[in-house]
Amino acid sequence: MSIAQNIAQLKAALPEGVRLVAVSKFHPVEALREAYDAGQRIFGESRAQELRAKREQLPDDIEWHFIGPLQSNKVKDIAPFIHLIHSIDSLKLLEEVDKQARKNGRVIPVLLEIHVAKEESKHGFTPDECEELIRGGALSDLKNVRLRGLMGMATNTDDTGQIRKEFRQIRGLFDHLKNTYFKDDPNFTEISMGMSHDYPIAVQEGSTLVRVGTRIFGEREY
Repeated sequence: MSIAQNIAQLKAALPEGVRLVAVSKFHPVEALREAYDAGQRIFGESRAQELRAKREQLPDDIEWHFIGPLQSNKVKDIAPFIHLIHSIDSLKLLEEVDKQARKNGRVIPVLLEIHVAKEESKHGFTPDECEELIRGGALSDLKNVRLRGLMGMATNTDDTGQIRKEFRQIRGLFDHLKNTYFKDDPNFTEISMGMSHDYPIAVQEGSTLVRVGTRIFGEREY
């Protein structure tokens, strides 16, 4: 199937209110253009340099999402235009995003990355650390970031029960934070979870943004 057919099939299967982030990292600009021509407007990248290079070659109405580990010294490269950063995993990084957003006269939307997977290689706050950060009030000092919600990954396993349990944990944390700290905040609405192999479960568990690459573009060429 073509990229266009893959996108059409994916979008047809997603319920209303769930948006598709086309994970385009390591794929050539031609593949992104094909997805764009098929109506896709949200693309996810995980390297600042690659993201900037692609942005210069593609239309201006694309929403660029940063979805991988972000080093503090790379924030300045994407701050002028990034639409949403999914992978905030420390207060230090949050402060740097705030600083660079201020320099660019912007407010940058972000998600806090939550670590629930049974893999040390995954990044993020534990649920307790996340709540501590929010309860501590550090976020209220950061006027140029806007917290939109949470992001998380499930363990890479064939055990669908475990995957569901982990997504449910992220969703439960989101609901708790929403009800406790963000009840009157219309911006706190996003749960980014689910990738090519597990997004149907993520959608059932309340994801609003699914990050799909292989199912759209095929296997990556490194």
